[in-house]
Amino acid sequence: MTNEQLIAGLVSSGLIDSSAGQKIKREADLADVSVEKIISEKNLIGDEGVAQVKSQMLGVPYRKVNAEEIPEDLMAVFPEETVRSYQVVPISKADNMLVCGMVNPDDVKAQEAIKFISRQMRVSLGVFLISYGDLQQVIRRYSPYKSEIEEAVKKINIKEDKGSNKVVSLDEASARSEDAPIIRIVSETIKEAVQMGASDIHFEPQQNYLRIRFRILGELKEQAQLPVALVAPVISRIKILSNIKIDENRIPQDGRFRSKVMDREIDFRVASFPTPQGEKIALRILDSATGLRTFDQLGFAGPSFEVVKEGLNKPYGMILVTGPTGSGKSTTLYALLSSLNKEGVNIVSLEDPVEYFMPGINQSQVRPEIGYDFASGLRQILRQDPDVIMVGEIRDAETAGLAVNAALTGHIVLSTLHTNNAAGVIPRLVDMKVEPYLLPSSLNIMVAQRLVSELCSNCKQEVEAIPAMQKVIAESLEGLPETINPFKPPYKIWRAEGCSVCHGKGIVGRRAIHEVLKMTPEMEEIITSGPTIQRINNEARKQGMLSMRQDGVLKALSGIVSLEEVIKESS
Repeated sequence: MTNEQLIAGLVSSGLIDSSAGQKIKREADLADVSVEKIISEKNLIGDEGVAQVKSQMLGVPYRKVNAEEIPEDLMAVFPEETVRSYQVVPISKADNMLVCGMVNPDDVKAQEAIKFISRQMRVSLGVFLISYGDLQQVIRRYSPYKSEIEEAVKKINIKEDKGSNKVVSLDEASARSEDAPIIRIVSETIKEAVQMGASDIHFEPQQNYLRIRFRILGELKEQAQLPVALVAPVISRIKILSNIKIDENRIPQDGRFRSKVMDREIDFRVASFPTPQGEKIALRILDSATGLRTFDQLGFAGPSFEVVKEGLNKPYGMILVTGPTGSGKSTTLYALLSSLNKEGVNIVSLEDPVEYFMPGINQSQVRPEIGYDFASGLRQILRQDPDVIMVGEIRDAETAGLAVNAALTGHIVLSTLHTNNAAGVIPRLVDMKVEPYLLPSSLNIMVAQRLVSELCSNCKQEVEAIPAMQKVIAESLEGLPETINPFKPPYKIWRAEGCSVCHGKGIVGRRAIHEVLKMTPEMEEIITSGPTIQRINNEARKQGMLSMRQDGVLKALSGIVSLEEVIKESS
């Protein structure tokens, strides 16, 4: 099936419109990859939806594949290279029948590959169509990280000294081991982190070993310990990749590189930091397949979603996203940009740093050390004939004033701000010396958010909430109309104990809880007569704004997130 045929099928099924389809096809043709790969990496449509459309078009039944349920002995029959090259996977074998999954059942070469395997096994062959995303999950099982690292360390042939007062030779620093095992250690570590969906990798020299930790779903977890003698070569390898000075270890340095992992290009941001045991490296994984989200995936729903769409449809004005560090503000900004990214719109961004490269958007990274900061960049952006301006963060009075003026002169301005809630945006801007009378005309909507863990749909179970939780739920949802709150007491919540799908964690990702406040004539009166948090909150309630606590409780009752975590994050 050609890219053009699949796009036509997706358009006719209503999953995408024709203009979006042509844009995806152009990008796929330019990159010489399949449309499915582009759609999956950018999370434009669910993998299952694309696969079902292909299934109908090709007349091959679709099947959802759980990679963890494929037997090890069956995977051994299918070499990793065959799985990657022909995009075929084993599913099961029973009663002399081998069942396989194919991303492209009409691929003649892929057909020959699985027929060859079935002949070798002397079994009949059954075929299902599978999604590109499920294929990637199966591929991940072919790369056992710890065994690869242990093998690479053995090849270096280093004798680890467990003593706390290690005595080293003065010539030891000049004794170089082979580069290949070091390269492999770094490569396998990065690959494993990407496969596990980690956002960061920490290489941390300790007194007697090099600790490697991954940040997954917001939490750091140790993945490996390497001999202390590998600190310098491993750190040097990362510095070479990121093009930062190898011989400078007294000051922090920043770098960046791009690499192809799991058949997709991923950006990595590197920051070194000197410590007494050696340089610590923090490596941020900027994977568009996990970092770029749609509004549905972000958790926008109901009245909050309607207010956001209303703000995006206005011809000018500011949309500000607030929350603490790590609350997903940048991800929300990128989702907003993606919805505005059309051929006839000129979008220019100022970021520190550029996290995800988005086609069609003119992205620029500020460099304060040479005088190119958000304020000076904003002045230059206005000469670029922009329709939409994205400023990574409003940090000072000068940037705030320039952003307000840009909104007043006919531009949509997107940015982030550090406040605890949506109501705190207006007082914060006033504290930044923005004239209050300018805000009603320049500020459209204010979004506050937090991230909470998303429950595994495979193992979550419904249980009745304890009396204390019943009280919290009732107080949180008091006064909400039935159209928004269909739940009745006694309230039931959801818990996930862990299973093979979520690797025993009970969670499969993170979901945002939001509150969205809009500018109204009543809010304008409050601003011009002296804004206070209490008066703004009263107006928010009159607007029918869902607070973060209310949004989170509704998501918890729907089985999406944990109620305990909602209460913790929204208290």
